[in-house]
Amino acid sequence: MKVLKVGVALVITGALIYGLNRGWNFGSPIPPLGKFLDPFGGFWQNAEGLARPDETLLLSGLKEEVVIHYDSLLIPHVFAKNDADLYLAQGYLTARERLFQMELQTHAAAGRISELLGASALDYDRTQRRRGMVFAAENAVKAMEADPVAQAMVSSYTKGINQYIESLRYKDLPLEYKLLDFEPEPWTNLKCGLLLKNMALTLNSGDKDLELTNALQFYDKAMIDLLWPDDERVGDPIVDRAGNWNFIPVTLDSVPLALPDELVSVPPLEKTTHGVGSNNWAVAGSKTHSGAPLLCNDPHLNLTLPSIWYVIHLQAPGVNVMGASLPGAPAVISGFNDSIAWGVTNAQRDLVDWYKVEFKDNTLSEYKSDDQWRPARKVVEKFKVKGSAPVYDTITFTHHGPVMYDNRFQQDNELKHYALRWVAHDPSEEIITFYKLNRSRNHGDYMEALDHYASPAQNFVFASTSGDIAMRIQGKFPVRRKEEGKYLLDGTRTSTEWQAFIPNEHNVMDKNPVRGFVSSANQYPADSTYPYYINATSYEAYRNRRINKLLTEMSDITPRDLMELQFDNYNLKAAESLPAFLSYLDTTQLNQAQASAYKILKAWNYENDVDSEGASYYEAWWDALFPLVWDEIREAKVILDYPTTYTTIKLLKEHPDLVFFDVLATPEKETAREVVQQAFVKGVEAIETWKAEQKKEPRWADYKDTFIGHLLQGLPAFSYHVQHGGNHDIVNASSRRHGPSWRMVVSLEKTVRAWGVYPGGQSGNPGSPYYNNLLNTWAEGKYFEFQFRADPAAYKSTLATVTLKPVAP
Repeated sequence: MKVLKVGVALVITGALIYGLNRGWNFGSPIPPLGKFLDPFGGFWQNAEGLARPDETLLLSGLKEEVVIHYDSLLIPHVFAKNDADLYLAQGYLTARERLFQMELQTHAAAGRISELLGASALDYDRTQRRRGMVFAAENAVKAMEADPVAQAMVSSYTKGINQYIESLRYKDLPLEYKLLDFEPEPWTNLKCGLLLKNMALTLNSGDKDLELTNALQFYDKAMIDLLWPDDERVGDPIVDRAGNWNFIPVTLDSVPLALPDELVSVPPLEKTTHGVGSNNWAVAGSKTHSGAPLLCNDPHLNLTLPSIWYVIHLQAPGVNVMGASLPGAPAVISGFNDSIAWGVTNAQRDLVDWYKVEFKDNTLSEYKSDDQWRPARKVVEKFKVKGSAPVYDTITFTHHGPVMYDNRFQQDNELKHYALRWVAHDPSEEIITFYKLNRSRNHGDYMEALDHYASPAQNFVFASTSGDIAMRIQGKFPVRRKEEGKYLLDGTRTSTEWQAFIPNEHNVMDKNPVRGFVSSANQYPADSTYPYYINATSYEAYRNRRINKLLTEMSDITPRDLMELQFDNYNLKAAESLPAFLSYLDTTQLNQAQASAYKILKAWNYENDVDSEGASYYEAWWDALFPLVWDEIREAKVILDYPTTYTTIKLLKEHPDLVFFDVLATPEKETAREVVQQAFVKGVEAIETWKAEQKKEPRWADYKDTFIGHLLQGLPAFSYHVQHGGNHDIVNASSRRHGPSWRMVVSLEKTVRAWGVYPGGQSGNPGSPYYNNLLNTWAEGKYFEFQFRADPAAYKSTLATVTLKPVAP
């Protein structure tokens, strides 16, 4: 019996040892609990306090000593004696706080998430590879490594990251590595390229070529222009220089128009029933209280933890710069130095085309181009899948780019055998732009820096201590003629391909305009006399007008005034639409809840403040109205694009009898009046349901429920619900999971002053008090004044000092 008991005990012990020291997956991955719960090496070791110790660390590859002073926000102020050490230190420090974020984002860009999460991510990974993300990053790295400055910069940054990775033991690993049971791999220059191309994917990969081509089957040209105009003709363009574009544009007169044949002979409309922005601006000293320019930037992106940005101050001979960096890429992306400041918003341009490829046979080995058969390039991709055998995929490339969909992948996709032409696939040297911007002293330096920038296209705002303000829309833009780039194209004819690019000196730009400010909020870029054709998936219609109106009216402007403008919650969309919507209602037919909603909306001041109930009722109404209006598009047998919010409201007000307002699901024939009434009923029902579930009144902050989720699919324990006003289409463009990812205000006085905040914290460790310590300040519209001093001695009484020393030979 004793032997049996001992045997059973040994079996149980063995089973526990086996079970607790391996990971499991029962729908969601479970880490090896033995290691994970180990008090000496598990997740307990990731708990951190407010205090940080002073440290002296030895790093190989350093040439000289580097001193880092951390301020009370955990912002590192890095003082180096040469560029190589500066970027090595930046890589090391960024990895120390954000390593898992960097690894996850570059795995996502490279199509490698299935290595971490298993087979459920395989389709995502294949899509990324077939989109050409690695191909784009490889081309970017070739360009980086061909330039001695960029090569040295990126290589030093990579060395710094690897120095940190090599120092880690299991207990030191970021918590997410322990949760997913994997270890960081060495960083490479390719990962820096992947990070930058991932941003291009976020900002400059949109198109509606398939949707508009499909629309040609149903609607005539007049209806297409009504529903999807290139320019909605609303508000000011980013640059308005009517008749003063002083250059001779590149023309393509000798090349046939790159348009689908259907555009020439579109069948008439049948009489049947159918169904990521940002803000930046700079104000001249003539409008400010100090007499110095003021510059503001708030890029609107997905709100995540850790934050997209990592704030850092970099100083070495020839450079003294501070601002927001991207974890995984060297330099400061949006920031200021002691002479200039700059910031970015997304330039809305169509930089994607799809080419229908004619293959010789089912092997996809050759394709037709101008009556010749050209060899296709095949790339075999290996996908490592956690818990499963590797998967292989063959991707076909033409000279246009990769063929995303074929018989091996999503063969029913409408874009099967179309090749993707995307400007982000081209070699580019954005790193040089930021290297030079970080060191720029004046407008000329800024202009020269931007000449190196290609993708993702951005609106670069500028201000300097010498008093200049400027805006330049910079990217690599193909020369197009009217309608080109809007539709799927014939890949068998080279005449349909991009023939030329707009020269840098012809890009839209302005300097020191008479009105005393420059601004951009993702609106249409230029006035109608700009000689190049411009189109995009859409342009912003509300924020830009609100910003320009207030900037025009303001004088004696202070930094606090512009902080309040960044946090402005006025809903111009509602102000322009709600009176018409209310006028469409038959108030004699309202029940008690509807009558109460009508009263709240009638009294609303159009402010999406945290306590507003009118904002909640309007949003619920709009959320019901938009899909009801465009049910024909939703129910179509092919993919179609939805018209914009602005166009929808304009049509409801100016074309109330438009055929699209007839609701498919009812036998009656509706006009704008009836569809608005139906949506009002649905919107009030949605609010009443919400009230019953939440057991409270619909304050806007509660109803909107801004959520800032952890990168790992919003892990609840590491994510936060935030009380915050604003919304999309509002200057404070904070919706539920998208909004101002970084707010910056800079006063270009003789001694530059700057303020900023972002929704998160400097640390990527959920166990650190610096993981979310900026969150409430951001939500309340408050700012921190940055410590920006050239003398390292000014930081002696800071949170901690870290000294990096070279390893002795």
